[in-house]
Amino acid sequence: MNTFLTQKLNILKKTPKSLVLTYVIIYFLWGLGMNRFGAEMEIARFTFWWQVITCYILYMVPISILLKDYKFFDQYAYGLVAMGILEFLGYWLKTSYVYPDNLLDQLFNPQNFSLGMALFFALYFPAGNWLVSKIHRLVFLKREDN
Repeated sequence: MNTFLTQKLNILKKTPKSLVLTYVIIYFLWGLGMNRFGAEMEIARFTFWWQVITCYILYMVPISILLKDYKFFDQYAYGLVAMGILEFLGYWLKTSYVYPDNLLDQLFNPQNFSLGMALFFALYFPAGNWLVSKIHRLVFLKREDN
């Protein structure tokens, strides 16, 4: 177990700072946007806006970096575990607020709400890795070529 954790920490440490910065900016903006969307549509939102930092940057960015070299389905499967834990804890600890009788509750019923959220947000890992890769290559790697 120690070797496993050391290996994963080394992957995070060796990640280029420009790539980490790209993840942080994209995930922060994405998190703010999704939190706002959830509140505007009265589906769900964070209790405090700064939870975008803890969830999207401190939780999802490292996981995304660790998953970035995996195939789409593997990223999604591991992401589903990660998001299942996050969704469960968010609603259990009441750090996420679910609007009563929201659109998703009406569509899928309240018992399936957090499962649906985890299934949806697990797509963030392969989609986020794809987007970050494209933007990082466009912004940083073209500069290095010049």
